[in-house]
Amino acid sequence: MANALHCFTALGDPTRRRIFERLKRGPLAVADLSQGLPVSRPAVSQHLKVLKDAGLVRSHYEGTRNVYQIDSRGISCMRDYLDQFWENALLAFKESVEKENRK
Repeated sequence: MANALHCFTALGDPTRRRIFERLKRGPLAVADLSQGLPVSRPAVSQHLKVLKDAGLVRSHYEGTRNVYQIDSRGISCMRDYLDQFWENALLAFKESVEKENRK
């Protein structure tokens, strides 16, 4: 199960964020993810392991290729964490507007 802290920590690395952002278009193999990145394929695999351990990506085999895709459970975990702050922000905004309207 994804943990919000692990997810945010995993995305704290710029290379991992780039890899993760590439997956938003759909599943990709390591070779495809590696193209254009300033790191080797083995380094991309290590970054994918961190993302997978954090619950942000999952993988499956297609023949001999290991294909990665975003795991929506990791996204949901981060969203649930952030939602608690969003609710507070909306409440503060509502109170601010009501205060202005009373003036």
